[in-house]
Amino acid sequence: MYNRQQHQRTARLLGSVLSAAVLAAGPITVCGTAAAQPAPPTTTPFTTPVTDTCPQKTQPPPAIDASEVPEPGEAAPTPLSVPDSPIGGKRLGECGVVLPTGAPALPADISATAWMVSDLDTGAVLATKDPHGRYRPASTIKVLLSIVALRTLDLDKVVVGTQADADVEGTRVGIGPGGRYTNRQLLHALVMASGNDAAHALAAQLGGDTVAVVKMNDLAKSLHAYDTRAATPSGLDGPGMSTSAYDLSLLFREAMSIPLFAEMINTEQFDFPGFPPDPKIPGDQDHPGFPIANDNGLLYNYPGALGGKTGYTDDARQTFVAAAERDGRRLAVTLLQADVLPIRPWEQAARLLDYGFALDRNARVGDIPGDDDESVLSAPGLATPPLNAVAYSAQGPGRGEFDELWMLLMVGGLILVPILLLGTWHVRTRHR
Repeated sequence: MYNRQQHQRTARLLGSVLSAAVLAAGPITVCGTAAAQPAPPTTTPFTTPVTDTCPQKTQPPPAIDASEVPEPGEAAPTPLSVPDSPIGGKRLGECGVVLPTGAPALPADISATAWMVSDLDTGAVLATKDPHGRYRPASTIKVLLSIVALRTLDLDKVVVGTQADADVEGTRVGIGPGGRYTNRQLLHALVMASGNDAAHALAAQLGGDTVAVVKMNDLAKSLHAYDTRAATPSGLDGPGMSTSAYDLSLLFREAMSIPLFAEMINTEQFDFPGFPPDPKIPGDQDHPGFPIANDNGLLYNYPGALGGKTGYTDDARQTFVAAAERDGRRLAVTLLQADVLPIRPWEQAARLLDYGFALDRNARVGDIPGDDDESVLSAPGLATPPLNAVAYSAQGPGRGEFDELWMLLMVGGLILVPILLLGTWHVRTRHR
C-alpha cells in the first residue's frame, strides 16, 4: 500500500544512490592521466535489526511523519496493555530470534525487524523474531477488515460507488461515482489490489470508518490479538495503529478458515466493473470495466503458494503475510517493518517458508491457539478497554458483544430461576 509521500521518498533515495555512486567512483581519468583507484566495494553483510532488548514491547517505533498526529481536540491513544504472561507460550515472551532447539542457522538477507513462521493447521509457531513486538501493519490490517466484512455483509448486495470512495488517500483499485459493485467484487479489490477505495466502501456499510474500526478492534480482542489496534480500515497510518508478528499470524490463520478469503488471495486476476461518465465533467466518457491483478509476488513465483497480503506506508515500511503448501503441510509467514533490500519482501518470505518446511514437523517454540486452549491464552493483568457501545448500537453486536450478552443471560438465569421457583412455591403454599 502506497501513500502520497512514497514518490518523494523514492526520488530522494534515487538521488542519494546516484550521488553515492559518483563519489565512490573517485577521480576520473582525463586526457590519459591516471586517476586514483576506486574504493573497494563493501563486504559487510546485511544484518537484520537487533530487537533483543525489546524496543517495541509497548508500541511501534516513532512515526517519521505527521500521519499519527491526533485530530485537533483529540488525545493520543495510550499504548495497549501488555499481558503479564505472553500469549502463545513462554518462549514467545522473548524479543530476539526464537528457534527450536537444534535448529539450523536462519537464511540470509532477512530485513524484516519482526517475523514469524507458523503452521496454519496446527497453530504451531515454528520460528520467530520479536513475536510480540509492536509494529504498524499497513495494508495487512485489511485481513482483519476482510474477516469482519465476510462475516457481516451480504456478498451479493450491490453498492453504488461514491466520490468519497474515489477520493480516498493511497492505493485505489478504481471505484468511480455511480459504479455498481457487489460486496464480493469489493472484497476481491480489497485483498488482491489493496484498494483503499474498496476499504472505504466496505467500511461505509459497516457504519462508517469509525464504527468499522471499532468492529475490527473488537474482533481482534475476541481472538486474543492483544497487540493489535486498527486506526483506519485500510491500514493507512493513524494514532495508535499497532500489530505484531504473532497477532498478524493469528488473524491470517482466522481469515484462512473462511473459504472465500482463501479463494480470493489465491486469485491471480479478476474482472472489476467500470462506472458511468460524470455528468459534471463535460465530454466525460463511459469508464469500462478492467481486470485487476493480485499484487503478491509470492503467488506467482513460489511453488505451492496459497496467496497473502502486502502492505506499505512510510512509517510501517514493508509488511507482508502469506501462506504456502508443501507435502500436505500449510505454513504461514509474516513480516513486519521490512525493506525491499537486500531482497524483496516476498523473497524474504520464500526463504523463511523454505526454512520452515525443512524443520522437523514436531518443531515448535509456541502456539497460535484456538479459543478453547486456555493454557496459552491466559493473560493475567491485561486491562481490556471497554467496547464502544454507542458505535455498536447502530450496527448491531459484534462477536465480543455476543460473548458478553451470553454471559449476562447465563448470570441472569442463575439469579432469576431460583426466584421464580421460590415464587411458584410461595403461590402454591398460599392456595393450598
